[in-house]
Amino acid sequence: MRNVLLILLALFPALLPAQTITTRYEQSNHLETPTYEEAISWWKMMDTRFANIKMLTMGPTDAGYPLHLVIVSADKDVDIASLKKKDRRVILINNGIHPGEPDGIDASMLLVRDIVTNKKTLPANVVLAIIPVYNIGGCLNRSAFYRVDQNGPAEFGFRGNSQNLDLNRDFIKSDSREARSFAEIFHLCDPDVFIDNHVSNGADYQHVMTLLSSQHSKLGGAMGEYLHKQFEPGIYGLMQQKGYHLVPYVSFGGATPDAGLTAYFDGPRYSSGYATLWHTFAFVPETHMLKSYEQRVQSTYALMESFIAFTATNSNAIKQLRERTKAAVKQQTDFPVSWALNRNQIDTVTFTGYEAGRKPSDVSGLPRLYYDRTKPYTKELKYYNYFDAKTTIKKPSAYIVPQGWWKVIDLLKINKVQMKPLSSDTTIEVEVYRIEDYKSSPRPYEMHHLNSDVKVSTTLQPVKFRKGDFYIPMNQVANRFLVEVLEPQADDSYFAWNYFDGILGQKEGFSGYAFEDIAAQYLKEHPEVRTKLEERKATDTTLAKSASTQLDFVYRNSPYYEPAHMRYPIYRVVKN
Repeated sequence: MRNVLLILLALFPALLPAQTITTRYEQSNHLETPTYEEAISWWKMMDTRFANIKMLTMGPTDAGYPLHLVIVSADKDVDIASLKKKDRRVILINNGIHPGEPDGIDASMLLVRDIVTNKKTLPANVVLAIIPVYNIGGCLNRSAFYRVDQNGPAEFGFRGNSQNLDLNRDFIKSDSREARSFAEIFHLCDPDVFIDNHVSNGADYQHVMTLLSSQHSKLGGAMGEYLHKQFEPGIYGLMQQKGYHLVPYVSFGGATPDAGLTAYFDGPRYSSGYATLWHTFAFVPETHMLKSYEQRVQSTYALMESFIAFTATNSNAIKQLRERTKAAVKQQTDFPVSWALNRNQIDTVTFTGYEAGRKPSDVSGLPRLYYDRTKPYTKELKYYNYFDAKTTIKKPSAYIVPQGWWKVIDLLKINKVQMKPLSSDTTIEVEVYRIEDYKSSPRPYEMHHLNSDVKVSTTLQPVKFRKGDFYIPMNQVANRFLVEVLEPQADDSYFAWNYFDGILGQKEGFSGYAFEDIAAQYLKEHPEVRTKLEERKATDTTLAKSASTQLDFVYRNSPYYEPAHMRYPIYRVVKN
């Protein structure tokens, strides 16, 4: 009889009672999270034992280990292409982008264990795609002393990856192998819903879970309206049924809650902003750092359940909205690329916090902020959750990227952009941008000095292109992504992230004593330049008093001045 039982359990592992499949989190009485090796071993075990779980080995990371992707489906079909044909809604869940915030790592293990052991039900029309640990290098860098303000677990990973990059700032610039492998995963899954699990820092309050969403104004169109009026309220309602009073991610517009909450500006550098460019509903859950680890994991579990339930119930609406948006973006002509907070349009949020005060610091003796948990309150706060377009770009019919800018071309390729190399040398009339002004950050930020406040001038010019330069038609689902990375005025463009800084430095120059005679002769032959020089001298006293500056003026207004200096090397085809 015993042998028969063992054979049955081997053939049907789901017959094993749920409590026989445990995690380090449970074994430690909810005080610990698994190491990277423990987490991956656990998922490999689940892959082996359950037919409706498949763990795929994906692209590389800076840590030298590959990313993994776990597929969970109700009907034991774990092939993404096949599941797409079956009209399943895909929820992509990312865990451990900041390994010091491991709530999602444990909650995902518990949720999938409960699904495959029939404690919970995964609706037939929903598929889970889970990245068990995204920032592997940070997870391997484990300590009890990171995130000093956080209430557990006992040990956890570090925020930076193996290059000490914050991976939640890397989705556009893609300095890490993780970001490039993530793009492969994202486009493989083409998720309908994306969840990136986090833990918050900041003020003390009563809420266990807060939620950062794709900002609805920036998502825009029918999807933005649905997110704001249907999706978010639906999730809030489902969480309320589970005993959680959910609020937006807590970011006060001023020093105190009385100034109201301000929606987080989730530009494309962040996971939710990146997903927005690809017409995906994206969410960043943020549990509260001061709550116990058990509370945080439980709330993350409950929130993922809520996303599954809402997605299953509203599957057709989500599908249709995404399909309509993907079709519309191919025809869309105007694209906002930078934004400003609208302080005139206001929602309200019921916020449960604690009274804040000031008292002498035991460290400095000076006044310090503290929260008094004996004085809880409930307040209606203003919530600023609307953004207006600050800069809008009219799309070209195509972009042309010269092959020398291969770093940019590689990033476009990993994002599945449709483009083709020119088959022969050719001259095409194109719009050419010149960078007239910009600001560069004085301090480094994630290995870059961000360029901002970009001002350009535009001219129509015939430009010679070579065989192998890339022609990118603007009639594809990637249109929004292309505009926001290739237009230099966009908040998170490749120009903003220094990919084109080579054009900002002048490569050729002149020796003053030698150019004097050449400049004098040029002015004789081109009196219109002499006129411009005299007009400039009359209004610019600095130039009028500087011989070298006047020589430079003549140089810049002559054919000797290099055309590539400050000329943006991505060209816009404006005629078919």
